[in-house]
Amino acid sequence: MNGLLAWLGVAPFFLFAILFLLWPSSSLIIGGFQDPAGNFTLKNIGDLFTPSIMNSYALSIQISAVTAIAGALFGFLLAYAAILGGLPRWIRTALMTLCGVASNFAGVPLAFAFIATLGRTGFLTALFVNVLGINIYNLGFNLYNFWGLALTYMYFQFPLMVLIMAPALDGLKREWREASENMGASSFQYWRYVALPILLPALLGAVILLFGNYFGAYATAYALTGGTLPLITIGIGQQIAGNVLYNPNLGYALALGMIVIMAVCIGGYTWLQSRTARWLR
Repeated sequence: MNGLLAWLGVAPFFLFAILFLLWPSSSLIIGGFQDPAGNFTLKNIGDLFTPSIMNSYALSIQISAVTAIAGALFGFLLAYAAILGGLPRWIRTALMTLCGVASNFAGVPLAFAFIATLGRTGFLTALFVNVLGINIYNLGFNLYNFWGLALTYMYFQFPLMVLIMAPALDGLKREWREASENMGASSFQYWRYVALPILLPALLGAVILLFGNYFGAYATAYALTGGTLPLITIGIGQQIAGNVLYNPNLGYALALGMIVIMAVCIGGYTWLQSRTARWLR
């Protein structure tokens, strides 16, 4: 009886996984190997290697890598300042709360917030023109290109990095620092030979997670650029729901390629996190 109740307790989880993970994933996999008539074909997979689609994958990978590396760098520095920098406890609490909110602020609202702030008629843009006499768009800034989109996604990459690294920094034992100081090591040597090797799996895992976090994003990029940047997620939307480009099976194949890339990212993150956990016990 207890065993039956235990299975009933986890039944909603399995039902959720089947309906929203396994079923859609299997539909994508099957649809990627079918033509519009439902016949088996490898044409969709072969089309993934055409120059336009490969360029879309490359652009998505490039912007994901830029935001992941920059977000990891500055997010780690912010996490270090909050956790080990000697800041008052209330600042750390407020920062972690803010990071928890900001890391989930994405999609169309995020795009609108940046357009209203840094768009061609945004608040800060107009402020610079009226107060300083500087038009940032005349100086080369553009919110609607590669770097503008990367800047927008930094908004939730920074706080996500802080949330990931805070437990790892908290896990650095005081005894390790004291032992290194007793042996005559400087602060630089402690970080070079003790702390960073311990934190390295967590850092690399965080970079992979940030990469995957942006790689699958769609709404913010589409709302901000109007589809002018040929990201792979926008290409999937055009193939599945577009009026001009409409080939759902090719869209399924594009999504299948994304699933493969994301699976590699998740596998790498899981492996690195398992290595980190051994040090932080």
